[in-house]
Amino acid sequence: MKKTYTIRWSETSERDLKGIVEYIAKDSPSRAYKVLSDIKEKASNLHSFPGRGRIVPELQDQGITQYRELIIAPWRIIYRIAEGTVYVLSVLDSRQNVEDVLLKRLLGLKL
Repeated sequence: MKKTYTIRWSETSERDLKGIVEYIAKDSPSRAYKVLSDIKEKASNLHSFPGRGRIVPELQDQGITQYRELIIAPWRIIYRIAEGTVYVLSVLDSRQNVEDVLLKRLLGLKL
């Protein structure tokens, strides 16, 4: 029997997603709903095979390999896997300087 994982969204990732949706909704509520739906669906599919996402390249360059990502262009869903749970940590716009954002968050610095 195939193992399934629980998906948990961090407060940060929920804030990220809310900000994305609110920003898009200013111009197109229907597009905002579509983006929300696509991101949530892609993340929920991690329950069956969370290892399919690639290691975040910017972090791997720094020797940090426990974080993975899924791409829904231009968004990046950053997560980690631990003890049967997939923790969605951030949803970022890949047009940002992702390395700076992630390193600041991992180090607990205020953005």
